Amino acid sequence: MAAFQKRCGSWRVIIRKKDPYTGETVIESKSGFATKPEAVKWAIEREETIEKGAHASVAEAESVTLREALERYERDVTPAKKGARQERVRLAAWKRDALALRPLTSIRGADLAAWRDRRLAGGASPTTVRNDLALISALFNTAIREWGLESLSNPIEKIRVPAAGRARDRRLDVRPDIDGKSEEQRLLAACEASSCSWLGPVVRLALETAMRQGELLAMEWANVDLGRRVARLEDTKNGERRDVPLSNAAAAILEALPRSIERRVFPLSADLLSYHWQAALQKAGLENFRFHDLRHEATSRLFEKGLNPMEAAAITGHKTLAMLKRYTHLRAEDLAEKLG
Repeated sequence: MAAFQKRCGSWRVIIRKKDPYTGETVIESKSGFATKPEAVKWAIEREETIEKGAHASVAEAESVTLREALERYERDVTPAKKGARQERVRLAAWKRDALALRPLTSIRGADLAAWRDRRLAGGASPTTVRNDLALISALFNTAIREWGLESLSNPIEKIRVPAAGRARDRRLDVRPDIDGKSEEQRLLAACEASSCSWLGPVVRLALETAMRQGELLAMEWANVDLGRRVARLEDTKNGERRDVPLSNAAAAILEALPRSIERRVFPLSADLLSYHWQAALQKAGLENFRFHDLRHEATSRLFEKGLNPMEAAAITGHKTLAMLKRYTHLRAEDLAEKLG
């Protein structure tokens, strides 16, 4: 039998029911329900679980704070992900939030909806907020399915998540500036003049191959066959091996590189590359341009060279044509010339 109490504007449920297998009386409680129907729904589900003998005490879930759950997730789940570095940044931000001090059981959809609205009003992009909420959703699902906290429910499922933002369409501007130089010419000149001798080659290779930054930095000489003009990527974002064909220009870039004592083609850390990349952007006078935009640029150029979608996807590693389309931005003026 379940009892319902209303306190400070929210509902609390107390369940007392006998376990049919052990004969013990199971006592469970949960608070924070916005409405009584929500509380009743949870009580019915919990009583059914107890009748099946598959219940788990809510006490453990009530004793775990969001911060503690975030720390466990970072320790147990994050290291196995390709985007572990970026996810740790999101985890750190969540740990600093006031919600991190509260027990998992007390976090409601309304709390996260209010958090969402504050973030959007503060200028965060819908995509950023969407990704932050996706992390919390994954944490709750992991706690429910793998940490034995079956009494939890995922509060993200009860709120509206911002729609995915528009795909970036930033490409290098081919129009000359007052000195007669395009954005690509200014960017490459700044990269070649950098104190980091690897910056120019890695940027030029990105434009030739559409490789991701992580793929470029992880590439090893043992997997580069200049005779066949193929570079094998053993560890890609989607977890699959990929052979990237090398253009004459790409092969020439690699041929000119010194063979360092390291196995990697580019012995750079992501942080060091980012530092020199930002300096080059500033020197070249490029605004709103990211390293990942080089992949958009390179992918678009594959189609401009006449490759079909299947050929382009084989090079870039995109798993779906929809995702390939998000990375392809053909210039209207170029299409106009083809139309005649």
